Amino acid sequence: MFESEYHFSFENLLVYQKAMVFGEVVDKLVESFPKKEMYRLSSQFCRAADSIAANISEGSGSSDPNFNRYLKMAWDSSHECVTWNSKAYLRKYISHEEFENNRKSLTELGKMISSLRRKLNSK
Repeated sequence: MFESEYHFSFENLLVYQKAMVFGEVVDKLVESFPKKEMYRLSSQFCRAADSIAANISEGSGSSDPNFNRYLKMAWDSSHECVTWNSKAYLRKYISHEEFENNRKSLTELGKMISSLRRKLNSK
């Protein structure tokens, strides 16, 4: 994902990589939102989207139970993004295609996070 001579183990996680990409997709999308949404929908959507990857990275270096707690927060943030995505679509800031692509990404992220949580719980 990044070219650096320094590497962190969580960067190997596919779910982290996909969460990073989703955060960038949202950041690009909100650029076209009306100015009135800057401190409302735009900032909330970006914050929630970025929080998915941030929680994965933050929890990855700790114990399995603590990592699981951070993964739950990442999962919660992905569900928050469903709401912001729907609001953006209802307000006609994004196309149906963008709406569906975001839902597809969020569904995939949610499944990946849940799978990783199950794996941690089965240890």
